[in-house]
Amino acid sequence: MRPAQPVTLEGHGVRLEPLTRDHHDGLVDAARDGELWKLWFTSVPGPEQAHAYISAALAGQEAGHMLPWVVRELATGRIAGSTRYHDIVPAAGRVEIGYTWYARRWQRSHVNTACKLLLLAHAFEALGCAVVGLRTDNFNFASQRAIEALGARCDGVLRHHAPRPDGTVRDTVMYSILSAEWRDVRRHLELRLARHA
Repeated sequence: MRPAQPVTLEGHGVRLEPLTRDHHDGLVDAARDGELWKLWFTSVPGPEQAHAYISAALAGQEAGHMLPWVVRELATGRIAGSTRYHDIVPAAGRVEIGYTWYARRWQRSHVNTACKLLLLAHAFEALGCAVVGLRTDNFNFASQRAIEALGARCDGVLRHHAPRPDGTVRDTVMYSILSAEWRDVRRHLELRLARHA
């Protein structure tokens, strides 16, 4: 697996821009659309947490186990949300895609499919990953449906796995896509985007 370095990814109406502190206000505006930080099973920053959220993401990038982006919807030029690679394990050829959220106006639109296609293509084709993982809270049913709709397979549930922002502890539903499955997953995602267009 090649090193995961900050890179801009663009296509299908979205651009993934490497996260910087200059994105603060755009992220705050995106999170306000739906007051996403009030969803107890997600980790979306409220306006007062945005600086710390960006700092933690950039610290993870500096440490080599994260690669964060903001998602820009190109038709409007507005920041739609954020996503990142995390738990990067070069020796296993593994990255996970997560910390993903979108402003309410772009939920159930083409944005998530477009972002996942760009992120998966970069992981498998540019970085040479053997597997890409995804995970979500056991109560985040919308996220589970979205991950399954990508073509990822459920690997199982890690019980009492990780703390939520409110101090409770979640079960984590784990998914993955193997490099051998990427060709079919890519075809599936491209067809979904073509239908949207």
